[in-house]
Formats: sequence, structure tokens, C-alpha cells
Amino acid sequence: MSPSSEESLIARCAGGKGRNLHALTAAGFQVPDWSVIGLDVFAGFSRNSGLDERLARLLADGWDTAAGRVAAEIAALVGATPLDERTASAIALAYRQAGGGLVAVRSSGREEDGTEHSFAGQFDSFLNVSGLDEVTAHVRRCWASGFSERSLRYRAQRGLPPDTGGVAVIVQRMVPAERSGVLFTADPTAGRTDRHVVSAVHGLGEGLVSGAVDADTVVLDATTGEPLSTVIGDKQERYDAGTGPGCTVSPVTDEDREALSLTADDLALLHAAGVRATAHYGAPQDIEWAIADGTLWLLQSRPVTSLGDRPGTAPEPEGELRIWDNSNIIESFSGVVSPLTYSFAADTYAKVYESYARALGVRGEQLREVQEWTPHLLGYVHGRVYYNLYHWYRMVRLAPLYPLNRRVLEKSLGVAENISDETADALHPFTPRPGLRGRIARLARTAVFARRFLTIGKSVETFHRDFYRAYEVFNHVDYDALPGDETYRRFRRLQKELIEKWGPMQALDATILLSVGLLALLTRRWLPDAPEWFTWAAAAPGGDVESAEPAWALAELATKVRADDEARHLLEHTPDADAYQALAEAGHTGIVAAVDAYVASYGYRSPDELKLEVPDLYENPAGLFTLLRDALPETRGGGAGEHRGEADAYLDRHLRGPRRWVYERVRRKARAALTDRERLRFCRTRAFGAAKRMLRALGRDLAHAGALTAWDDVFMLRLEEVRGAYEGMIAHTELKDLAVLRRTRLAADAALHAPARFTTRGAPYWSGNLERAGWGSGPAARSGARELRGTPCCPGVVEGPAVVTDTPRDIGGGILLTYRTDPGWVAALPSAAALVIERGSPLTHVAVVARELGIPTVVQVRNATTEIRTGSLLRVDGAAGTVTVLAGPPDGGASAATPDTPRTETHP
Repeated sequence: MSPSSEESLIARCAGGKGRNLHALTAAGFQVPDWSVIGLDVFAGFSRNSGLDERLARLLADGWDTAAGRVAAEIAALVGATPLDERTASAIALAYRQAGGGLVAVRSSGREEDGTEHSFAGQFDSFLNVSGLDEVTAHVRRCWASGFSERSLRYRAQRGLPPDTGGVAVIVQRMVPAERSGVLFTADPTAGRTDRHVVSAVHGLGEGLVSGAVDADTVVLDATTGEPLSTVIGDKQERYDAGTGPGCTVSPVTDEDREALSLTADDLALLHAAGVRATAHYGAPQDIEWAIADGTLWLLQSRPVTSLGDRPGTAPEPEGELRIWDNSNIIESFSGVVSPLTYSFAADTYAKVYESYARALGVRGEQLREVQEWTPHLLGYVHGRVYYNLYHWYRMVRLAPLYPLNRRVLEKSLGVAENISDETADALHPFTPRPGLRGRIARLARTAVFARRFLTIGKSVETFHRDFYRAYEVFNHVDYDALPGDETYRRFRRLQKELIEKWGPMQALDATILLSVGLLALLTRRWLPDAPEWFTWAAAAPGGDVESAEPAWALAELATKVRADDEARHLLEHTPDADAYQALAEAGHTGIVAAVDAYVASYGYRSPDELKLEVPDLYENPAGLFTLLRDALPETRGGGAGEHRGEADAYLDRHLRGPRRWVYERVRRKARAALTDRERLRFCRTRAFGAAKRMLRALGRDLAHAGALTAWDDVFMLRLEEVRGAYEGMIAHTELKDLAVLRRTRLAADAALHAPARFTTRGAPYWSGNLERAGWGSGPAARSGARELRGTPCCPGVVEGPAVVTDTPRDIGGGILLTYRTDPGWVAALPSAAALVIERGSPLTHVAVVARELGIPTVVQVRNATTEIRTGSLLRVDGAAGTVTVLAGPPDGGASAATPDTPRTETHP
């Protein structure tokens, strides 16, 4: 391959350095003549000679613990295996294309110089090689270096497979360099993108690369090119081409040692090249260069892979400002989320909210503007899902009464900090039309929204009926028994028939914002002394809310087990994974049937139900028995149901006449809308559940076809890559390595502390954005606070031991304290005396159900899971929104023992 080769061939076969050389040449930089002996050449040589089978045996299990022995044996094999005619001809052609004479022979690994792993210094390169026999011998050495001891250890340390196709080899004309060095177009030590750093030596750059020569270093202003600092190294030696392979070393004169090796013209050339290269690649570059006869030659370029990990990088003051917040979204997508889950969710959100805009009458150029931001409603940062918050303000502004709706949005999402009025006013879903046409368009959208607002109940009923009619087509299918392409077609049909039709139903969320906002406004005006929990309690749906059904069903199941001493004893002494079979074998057919009925009705409703990688109760019903065992004691969390009528009682005492009538009309609208939301969320749960079953079947199909190593590697792919595998847009051979790389990255991401909210300027992963935001490893520090405050949701005072958990298990009548919840936690609520949530809002599903169960609840309690440990004695005041630590855990908080039954007080 040469500079004239097709880009697709270069991408497949030239390796990392080769790809970068091709890009440099194509961009018009001065690059010495070069040619590449491709990855396909080594693959053909290995296959034809039988070398590939011997390599496979050596790289089987144990290669990572015996890297030295394996590397030595591979080097001997590669050096001794005779070349076939085709391979020898390819090497000879590459040497001719590079111009013959003195050349550099450089390794170019498939993954080398990538954005995730640079493989810097892992493969061998050789300078001043002359003659075809020497070139051939050094090509073999480059091939062997792909399996060198340091390369194998590099892979082992990063969880990479030992062989991903060998290395390509670059043959490049040697430049008789007068000065050589490295140019970083960002400061890799300080992590600053506003600096260029130049290192230079006399002669060839081998002395700099090896560390034998103390180089000059000049720091340039990235914008102006002006030198900001200069350090003159003690350049005692210089490396030049010799008569044979390698370099000759000669002393540097005292005058040259003490002077800067670069002229002002040299620095100007380097700065200009650095600016061009950074703009061309779109990222800071690490460039090797040489100057001969006044010409600047670029020898290779790679991304600066370490820059994103360096603290202190200067922000981009003119970059786009983004606010990332995990409030509310963490209820659906907690912790580290797989690439497939994120991409499926982001794709769904984009389609749904574009459809919502269409439903409100947005058309033409304004719709195209909406389509620019709907794909980015959700962000994906170090494996976590965040709201790209500004876009949600834009979404809310699609409906009328934006000033009121955005305030309710902030409260319902549970954001830690509201944006300023000036910023909020500047956010538009599209460019407003001026003049009369703009006013007519706004009136038309308002009329459409008013109609949808007034008829939302009927719309939900119609959607609900149509959804279940379509859902039944997808629900009772064994997707593992279908061919993969048939499952994929059904998945695409599910997206179109169940998910993409959701858009108009977002008018329901707008209805909730508007009606709850109006209710809060009326409360402030007519009931100024009402407690903070009152508005949320007044708006809460009635006892028939669908989200509470799993809790009631679990309570009924627990009653059935409680009445059978033998079944109860069996459940209390049998591991969760074996409980179902044990019940069946013991003849408890009634209880087994009740369990089957529960799973049939609520199998998709389980913790982390929207995360595709987490099995639901259909696939793993063991989690149900954990909750069931926890629900067996008859003395449960105190106060359930005691406070449900307090909002009505407060209204009866303080509001009568026409104002009460108006208030109840608005309240009825809010409660009906929230009830309908819970119904639609169950629809969403079932739609995601059906999609989960399909995508898992596709994973097994891809693994069976050899495209993936294991079926669950499918979760490491993005949705577009799964589509590409079935639509012919991505080669199956690419998926295995991709899955391995992402699984390794996700494991590293899981160890990081994730801030709940942060801002970025420009590209989020660059310019030190994430370091300044607080991303890092290690636990957060405790402040020792004894009283924490949050948003009150349901009144009542409870004292008891805390159960701090990230899963809905083993609450045992204690005070459930968690960072976040999702709808799958509902079944655990009857066993909790009180509920404390660090991240959430008064309108989260679990908070809504907790109010129906009368469980004292406080949400948005900052640092609750950091400050409080399991076993701590707490006092939770659901009316005041306070959580008070009365005493620390008796055992220091090292374990999460089942707490004693707490005391419950009636709130005055």
C-alpha cells in the first residue's frame, strides 16, 4: 500500500501508524516517501505457512503469565518460517515504493496510535536499513514485535486479547535530518490545550526517543506561536545515519550544546504544522518531525491519549456550555450502564420527542432544528447516563406557559440547582419566527396543545388500548427459537409500533407540569401556611394507582405464605435461586401458582428494569423470593396508610366555597394525569421488557455466528452496531474486539466517583472538563452532619435504624435509605418504615406509591448515602423534610444487619 491506495484498504490493513501516515499525506503535509506491508500480508504468510496454528497454540490459556517464554518462541518461529513468493514480492515492492536506499522499517499495529490505547513503544522500529535482505530481516523482527514480551504484558494489563491480527510494517525513506524531535499540540504534562510543547535534538530523533540525549524544550502559545518558556538541554551527543543498520553517535560541540537547536523559522514552521494537524484530526496530536535543508518533514502523528486523564487542563472559554444532571434519570438508569442500554434509550428519547414536536404542529425548518437536539437529550459520561439539561428546557418550551412549566420541571426532575431566568429565557426549541407569521404559529401550537390538554384522558385510554393490542403480538414469542434476522425484523417492528408512537403521549407529561404547577400556584395564594409536603400529597393519585399493584400483590402473596407454616419455613431456609423448585417439589401448588401469576403480571417490573443487561423476574425470579421473605414478618413498617387522608383533612379545614371548587378541579386534573402516567410507565416497562428479550436473543444469535465471544457481549455494542450487523453496515469480525475494549473501559468507569451534576465547556471529555467536575476514584468524604434536609413528600415521624442499600432487599421494617430508586423498588415498600432518597423528586414513581402506602418519605436529601451508614438510628420527619442521626451504628457500619422494628409517631 502507498499514498495512492484506497482509504478503505488503508483503514483495514495499514495499522495505526499507516493510517495516520496516509491521512498526513492526503492532507498535504510533507511526508517522506513510504509504503506499507499490510496486515493482510502477514495474515496470508501465517496461513500459507501454518504459522497461524502454531501461534494460536502458543497464545492459548496462560500466555499472560508466561509472556517472556511465549514471546521468545514466537520470535524464533517468525524468524525461521520460510517466506512464500507472494510475501517476498510484497516486501520487495514496498522497498521500491519507498525509494530504495536508506529506509526506516517501522511496526504499525492494528490498534496502535488509537484514541483509547496508543501502544506507544510496544512495537519495534529500525532506522537506516539498506538493501532488500536487511529490509526483509527487519520486517520479520517487526512482525515478531507484535508478540513481544512488553506487548503481551501491555495487553494483559489492559484486559486486551493477545492477538488481533498482527502488525503491518511501514517502509519509509530516511530523511538526513539536521534537527529532529517531537511536537505535542497540547501540554501532556499539565493537560493544557492552549500550549504546544516542542522537544528537539541535533541529528536524528533516536537519541530523544531512547532518552539518551537531553533535548531542548520550548513551550509555545497554541494561538500565537510565541515562545512562552525555553529549556536548553545538555545535548552532548547526536545520532546520524551510519554505513549499516542503526545509527552512529558523535559528540556535539560546546557551542551547539549551549545554544537552542531550533531557529525562530523552525519554531514558526512547527507551530503552523501543529495548528493544521490539530484542526485536521480534530484532537491534539503527538507528532514526530525532522528538518532537513529548511524543509519540515512530518514522520508520523498520533493522538495525545493521556491528555484526558490530566488534571488542570484549561477550559475552552468559547466552547458550548452544557449542564449534566442525573436527577430523575437515575431512577431509570442507575450506575454504570451498558452501551446498548444507553444507545437504545437515547434513540428512543430522540424518536419520541421528535414525534411529540410533530404532534404539536411543529413543521419545516423548525422541526429540523428540533431534530438537531433531540438525539442529545441524554448524555453518556464514563458509563453513566445524564440529562443534557438545556435540551430539556427546550423540550418543555414546546408547550405554552413555559415560565410555570419550567419551575415544575425543575422540581419534578429534582435538579439540585435551578438555572437563571436569563438563561432559561434564552433557550428555545427552534428559532422563533418574527412578526405576524410567528404569532400565528404560536397560537396554532397553543390551540393544538389546549385540545390535547383537555382530551388527554381519552387519548391515554386510546393509546392504552392500542398498545396492549400491539404488545400481545410481541409478548408470547420464544425469540431464541427464531432465526436471528427474523428476531431483528420483529425488533424493528416493535420500535415502530410500540415505541415510536409514544410521541403524542408526551402531552401527558406537559399536562402534569401544567396542572401540578397551577395547583402549586393556587396553594401558595390561597393556602400560604400549608406545609411543604401538602402540594405533593394533594396531587397524589388515588389508591388505584397501577404502580402500587406489585406492592399489593406481594403483600397478598406474603399473606398466603404466612398462612402455611411449612411453606414459610421452607422459604426462610432455602436459597433464593432454589426456592421456586423447592416449593414445587414440596407440593405447595397454590403458592407456586401465585408466584407464577405474579411473574406473569409483573415480571418486567423489577429493579433496573430499563437496563437491558439486567435480567428481569421472567429470566431470574430469585429476586422475588428475596422480597417475599422480607415481607413475611407481620409487624411491618409503621404508619402505612395513616397519613393518606391528611391532604383532604387539611383542605376541609382551610379551604371552602368557590375557591375549593376551583382547587378541586385543578387537583382532579393533576391526580388523573399522574394516575395515567403510572399506567403509561407500566406500558413503557413492558415495551422495554419485550425489547430486552429480543436483544438478548440477538446476542445469542451473534455469539452462535461467531461474531461475539459470549452472548452477553451484545450489551457492549451500541444499537447502531447491532443494526449494522443485520443490515450489512458493519463486519461481524469487528464486534469481538469492540466488545472486549468496551467491557474493559466500563469496568474502569465503574470505579470512578460520579458527580450528580456538573458543567462542561466544549467537548465534554477534553480540556479537563471531567476532572474539574469531580470525577475521580475513592469514596466521598463524610462531613459528620447530624441533620440532613430534603423535600418532604409524605408526613409522619419515624425513629428506627437505617438500611442503606442500592438494591430493594432486606429492609426488614427499617428506614429504607438509598441513593436512587426505580419502579422495581415498589414491591419492597411495604417492608419499610420510612423512605429517604438522595436523588429523586416528589413525582418519582416510588415516592408516589409511598404516599399511597402512607410511608413517611423525604427525597432530595443531599449526601444522605455518604453521611449515614446502615444501623444508624434515625429520626425521619416526612412533614419537615428532615433526617436526623440520633446515634451511629452499633458495629461501626461495617455490615447491614437486619434492624429492629422502629417506633412510629403520629405527626401533629
